[in-house]
Amino acid sequence: MRITCSLRFHFQVCILHLIMFNKGFKCTAVVRRLIPWIVLTKVMLVLYCLTATRQVNISVAKTSPGDITGSPDSKQDCSPKVNIMFMKTHKTASSTILNILYRFGEKHKLKFALPDRRNDFCYPQPFLCSQVKDYRPGECFNIVCNHMRFNYQEVSKLLPPNALYVTILRDPVDLFESAFHYYQKIIPLTWSISGNNKLTEFLNNPEAFYSPEAINSFYLKNLLFFDFGFDNNLKVNDPRVMKEIQYVSKRFHLVLIAEYFEESLILLKDLLCWSMEDILYFKLNVRRTSSVSRLDPETRAKALQWNWADWKLYEHFNATFWERVEAYGRTRMERDVKELKRRNAEMRATCIEGGDAVEAQRIKDTHFKPWQPIGEKSIMGYNLRNDINPERRSICAKMLTPEIQYLSDLGVNLWVTRLWGLLKDYIL
Repeated sequence: MRITCSLRFHFQVCILHLIMFNKGFKCTAVVRRLIPWIVLTKVMLVLYCLTATRQVNISVAKTSPGDITGSPDSKQDCSPKVNIMFMKTHKTASSTILNILYRFGEKHKLKFALPDRRNDFCYPQPFLCSQVKDYRPGECFNIVCNHMRFNYQEVSKLLPPNALYVTILRDPVDLFESAFHYYQKIIPLTWSISGNNKLTEFLNNPEAFYSPEAINSFYLKNLLFFDFGFDNNLKVNDPRVMKEIQYVSKRFHLVLIAEYFEESLILLKDLLCWSMEDILYFKLNVRRTSSVSRLDPETRAKALQWNWADWKLYEHFNATFWERVEAYGRTRMERDVKELKRRNAEMRATCIEGGDAVEAQRIKDTHFKPWQPIGEKSIMGYNLRNDINPERRSICAKMLTPEIQYLSDLGVNLWVTRLWGLLKDYIL
């Protein structure tokens, strides 16, 4: 039997990295008080993983829900595509894409492959079919879209052969800044960094603080590469980097770019033969501006060098992205982006109290409160207007709903995630 989450990983995390940490780390009284809570969480995850089903090798069912005949690239019959794999990368505006997919799937009564008891597929372990809620061998799904560490051989077993694979990338420097800020409290490697600007101190001498084997260290280096299932510790100019980039290029039909979000959605709409209404959105899981570190050119250059593999990945797909825009037509793209922005502005005025996001403590309904990093309330959310037309109220509420709450609405029992949330809030 192959257990879906590695026992060795979790106990190594608990024993080696939390009790006696590396490179001069001192176990202060504060840290000692944190250890029981972190150990408890890790043990809980191990127990959860032991309840998962064994891995079974299967083939895709010959008939599948929402199956569409013909090649995914065929434009002869532009009917909406419903078989979709969205590789949800970290800190790339992927939560907003997720909300779009949830709404489309609900609207058309599609079948989601959802995680079980938590909001990801046992991340950071490589994806296995057995991590899917209520999974039965041979079962086929329409949409797979929650966080995972990508494993094409397993993912492809869940979807029909004509499924479209989509993902999103972000400038690696901005992604690194965001991930460092969001995850640093769960990365013991950062606990020994002194000073008010831990990110700058880290980049001044990253090797002094970084260890590939340490708990959650993958958040600190080439996180995109790690999400795709690759080695995130490859050296600069390692030829395997370009090999892995070509692998992504082969597997994914479209790679979106977060910095050009509206243009990305228009290309996604075109690929999937969806309507403009299908891609309307509100930005979700967004940090307040004051919490974002402004990096000077020297620091940005250091971050780029440290995340070299991610930079080469982004550089490649940024180029292919603009090739897709050129093929779509610049004038046509400008017109459609303008229309998308107009429609989004209408929805903001219709749905959102005050027309914009507010800080967490000002969100009135807990159903719309986003998940927060440990130690602060930097993620913003929305308040739903009270005077919305009943016909619009449901769609407005869905567009404002964060990932955790939407998963619950879809029927996922998130007891692992919610228990961690209670522990997190208690530590605060």
